[in-house]
Amino acid sequence: MKVAFVYDRVNKFGGAERVLLALHKIFPDAPLYTLVYDARSAPWASVFKVIPTFVNRVGFLRNKHEWLSPIAALAFESFDFRDFDLVISITSGDAKAIMTKPNQLHICYCLTPTRYFWSGEDQYLGDTKFKVIPKWLHNYFRTADLLISKRPDEYIAISDEVKNRIKKYYHRESTVIYPAIDEKFYSKQFVPENQRSYYLIVSRLVPYKKVDLAVQAFNKLNRPLVVVGIGSELNKLKNIANENIKFVGAVDDTNLITLYKSAKATIFPQEEDYGLVPIESQACGTPVIAYGKGGALETIIKNKTGIFFQEQTIDSLADAVSRFEKLSINPYDCYKNSLRFNFKNFKKEFLSHLSNSTGQVFPTD
Repeated sequence: MKVAFVYDRVNKFGGAERVLLALHKIFPDAPLYTLVYDARSAPWASVFKVIPTFVNRVGFLRNKHEWLSPIAALAFESFDFRDFDLVISITSGDAKAIMTKPNQLHICYCLTPTRYFWSGEDQYLGDTKFKVIPKWLHNYFRTADLLISKRPDEYIAISDEVKNRIKKYYHRESTVIYPAIDEKFYSKQFVPENQRSYYLIVSRLVPYKKVDLAVQAFNKLNRPLVVVGIGSELNKLKNIANENIKFVGAVDDTNLITLYKSAKATIFPQEEDYGLVPIESQACGTPVIAYGKGGALETIIKNKTGIFFQEQTIDSLADAVSRFEKLSINPYDCYKNSLRFNFKNFKKEFLSHLSNSTGQVFPTD
């Protein structure tokens, strides 16, 4: 069976890209189709044969994908998948717009329904860049996204949270298969609690990740906080941070694992579709302090592998840190919980689903 992957854009690295790499391990020969591709900002994609759309010929657009939103669906429609039996779109945007034939199977592995039209619409409409878009045009593209959502033959959701959104916004049923974290994060060599000296946040530094909330809370608490990541909010965050907060930028996985292991806890302040960071942290034996909504509720065990705060406010997060410091969480419990999300389980569930959908047996060993 010939398989192809389709992804929204290949110009960054984050949780979705780790999902793609896990799928690549299952189907190493599958090419990756995408809207734009920048090899310099996405070296991880070198393991794929990457095939971008025609808009990739305009070099400066490779990292200005937001400008392409009006024509992104049209660009994906230009791809020819006639040589493939199975096409898997991995998307939180327009990759599901591809056109396939009746004799082909298109499965959408949905990261979330397009965030700026649905679950995150209010937040995006408050952004200056989106305010210039006329309401009628926004509603037009919102309707187009709903129509495009009918194209996949099946949906797989990355979490129950996303499954509920797919049902609510697209009126489609889906199966939940949790993405896996990379095996390198698993370790039974835990750093003793008395040798852990700081809190950690690992994130792209963009508005909806709510890193500013963590910075302000730790300004108030005057506790050491290490921030891993880059993004459009970096300079703003540095300007509001006190000296107890350290920004280390992008780090490789070896250094990231070291940072996870030596942290008291990882802070996860956003409402996420799923979130690999809490699982990576637990795999390293480090608990998580998370906002009590979204995918975090499915991956963290309350008071055993982490705790939740109920409001995205400085006081609520600061109170959660204070409550956490009165708890004693066993690193092994964190590690054990994270095993639910290992690659072996992911591969078995994904291939079992494909076997049921295609009638072809895919070995899961």
